[in-house]
Amino acid sequence: MTQQSLPTVVVIGNGMVGYKFCEKLLAKSTAFNLVVFGEEPRVAYDRVHLSEYFGGKTADDLLMAPQQWYHDNHITLHLGDPVQEIDRASQTVHSRHGLVQPYDYLVLATGSSAFVPDIPGVEKEGVMVYRTIEDLEEIKAYAATAKSGAVLGGGLLGLEAAKALLDLGVAETHVVEFAPRLMPRQIDTAGSAMLQNKLEALGLQIHLSKATSSIGGDGKIDSLHFGDGSILEVDMLVISAGIRPRDELAKLAGLEVGMRGGIVVNNDMQTSDSRIFAIGECALHSGMIYGLVAPGYDMAEVVVSQLTQGARAFTGYDMSSKLKLIGVDVASFGDPFIAEPHSRSIVFEDAHSGVYKRINISPDGKYLLGGVLIGDAEAYNMLLQTVNNKIVLPPHPEDLILGARGGEASEGAGVMSLPDEALICSCEAVTKGNICGAVNELGVTSVDGMKKCNKAGTGCGGCVPMVKDLINSTLKANGAYIKNVICEHFEYSRQELFDLFRINDIRTYDAALDHFGKGDGCEVCKPAVGSVLAGLWNELIVKQSTIQDTNDRYLANIQKGGSYSVVPRIAAGEITPEKLIVIGEVAQKYGLYTKITGGQRIDMFGAHLSDLPDIWEELINAGFESGHAYGKSLRTVKSCVGSTWCRFGLHDSVTFAIDIENRYKGIRSPHKLKSGVSGCVRECAEAQAKDFGIIATEKGWNLYVCGNGGAKPQHAQLLASDIDTETCLKYLDRFLMFYIKTADPLMRTATWLNKMDGGMSYLRNVIINDSLGICADLEAEMQLLINNYHCEWKEVVENAELRKQFSHFVNAPKEKDPNMKFELMRGQKAVVEW
Repeated sequence: MTQQSLPTVVVIGNGMVGYKFCEKLLAKSTAFNLVVFGEEPRVAYDRVHLSEYFGGKTADDLLMAPQQWYHDNHITLHLGDPVQEIDRASQTVHSRHGLVQPYDYLVLATGSSAFVPDIPGVEKEGVMVYRTIEDLEEIKAYAATAKSGAVLGGGLLGLEAAKALLDLGVAETHVVEFAPRLMPRQIDTAGSAMLQNKLEALGLQIHLSKATSSIGGDGKIDSLHFGDGSILEVDMLVISAGIRPRDELAKLAGLEVGMRGGIVVNNDMQTSDSRIFAIGECALHSGMIYGLVAPGYDMAEVVVSQLTQGARAFTGYDMSSKLKLIGVDVASFGDPFIAEPHSRSIVFEDAHSGVYKRINISPDGKYLLGGVLIGDAEAYNMLLQTVNNKIVLPPHPEDLILGARGGEASEGAGVMSLPDEALICSCEAVTKGNICGAVNELGVTSVDGMKKCNKAGTGCGGCVPMVKDLINSTLKANGAYIKNVICEHFEYSRQELFDLFRINDIRTYDAALDHFGKGDGCEVCKPAVGSVLAGLWNELIVKQSTIQDTNDRYLANIQKGGSYSVVPRIAAGEITPEKLIVIGEVAQKYGLYTKITGGQRIDMFGAHLSDLPDIWEELINAGFESGHAYGKSLRTVKSCVGSTWCRFGLHDSVTFAIDIENRYKGIRSPHKLKSGVSGCVRECAEAQAKDFGIIATEKGWNLYVCGNGGAKPQHAQLLASDIDTETCLKYLDRFLMFYIKTADPLMRTATWLNKMDGGMSYLRNVIINDSLGICADLEAEMQLLINNYHCEWKEVVENAELRKQFSHFVNAPKEKDPNMKFELMRGQKAVVEW
């Protein structure tokens, strides 16, 4: 049968869902003649990751498939030629360029357009929408001359648009939302407040409950006017206030549409004309328009099933989602809003870390119904599966968000306990059984291999961690060795990269990527590789791929309101009166809030970015240096007063703590390190709650390792007892270097030990008995890091080029952030609450 004699399926719309329909149909059958009409001048591209266009990705990088793919699969493609009329009587479509194309079946994948509210002044120059690559190019060009910008809409797309403005260097970026909270359709009030706090700390200015009444300016936008009489001056506006289904063709053809838009479809995705289907954001199913790509893909699968005599139907879709907004994890699953008496809620809120977790469980405590995660969404995939598969909850449901805190793990926990029909990749409808089967029957051993095999993880990417866990768990069950790689760009573990970089003298991220990686890297491997390089060479961090984004970039902790804190090193809390006076004078001069920290230092809060080098210069001139409070490195060595003053003190704990802090200061590690030295067993320095702690004994020192406080406290364990000072330092050199070399990224020492085969017995054998024969190397490598120490503040102060980076406005380096707001509290400044 020739291509021309086959039944013809015409697809109107060449977006992600239209493309996916073609791909799915080709996978099932070649018995159709496919014709596609696209309105845009380019082939289908990935709108989900559209904001990455501002991060360096090109339009070609975002393509779903090159144009050659359509040719190779015998698809007739008409780009830049939208269909303008559907003649249902003759079963033909008519394009703008005059083409008349007959069809046997018609698939409407016309998607949606940006909803533009009817606001006076919306036609002015500088007012744009955020929808297509052409829109992005217009935004990019206009932002080059804008100092301030606003986004109308605080939903998912609005926050993505706000991120785009920040990426483009629009320093003053506002988000204007009509509702009283951000993302009102996805997350609850408390979660939204936490998200708002985190976004404002990153520089966004949020305006809630704002009704925009008009757009000011003489032909060109210069302000937004609100219903409450307030005015916001801005140079540009990006409208992202929702979507409007593209149903105009359907209306002209006499197809049934909803009162508020959308082409009405049944469970088979058929319109009121049985030969015409609608899928994606133009389709109205049971009164619902789905604004996510995964439901559109499922709709495409249903139409393919109908055309190939299958029985699949569309009965609705779970709108659970996980995403990262400007570096902040946001997720909601199941029913995030269900409340008593229909459910009971368990809430964990950590305002300091910006983490909010809420799970809603059934009144009888048996089932998970839904929830919200802000700031830490690592558990999202397993929580979603627990909801969707009605998995019975463990005796302590709070463990789902807090982690098991002692005792046995819940029976059956983990991905392998899921049923085979559990849907893992909703974008491509891939189940756990499909993934495990691909490993067992087809020999797939990697996420990349799984993507090629069944496309799991190729959509939004949210399922990739669970896909990886299933692959590894299946391989492990088969007795295979599992390689722990950092990410798709580096096919090595952190430990392997450490050795490879050392052997090959790799000192920069770009060199690492060139020699041992592929692609452009990502937010996972950049900090991990940066940490490895710092652990090897201890070179200036501001010239490296950053380990901790903003904090490492500016050598200071960013705080609420966009201000920064300055923490000079005060080893063991010992400070002279002269230095105390200098801290007071500096804090007074620059208007800083001062507080003595839990680590026996003085923290100064509320510094403007542009003031940081000047503050550091004054402190350095007085003999201070960076306290590295911002880094994944040694923070403090806490000390009691020891035998110097205390009648119970056995040894001089202050001197030893100062020596230890000065020895290991500035040394980067997989995670932060805290220490303490106590002069007797009364333990005033809380040494056993630290990554390494030392307690004086009658005969010397006891050395404890791998403890921590935090959300999951764990006591340190005894590594060696009654050792002298020299031996204690030798064991510490070995222990710290072994941790730096072998821990996974962002793994605290306590977790590292918990995951170590053999536990403390093995670690003691390595560090004390040299069972691996590496102790001499560990000591030499630690000495190299010690020798390479430098005060990072001083490096910036003395380097004019580096100093230029510390400006809030690139084109006005002396100007400070005008949006930082403070108020008085107990005689000192405090940031104004959001």
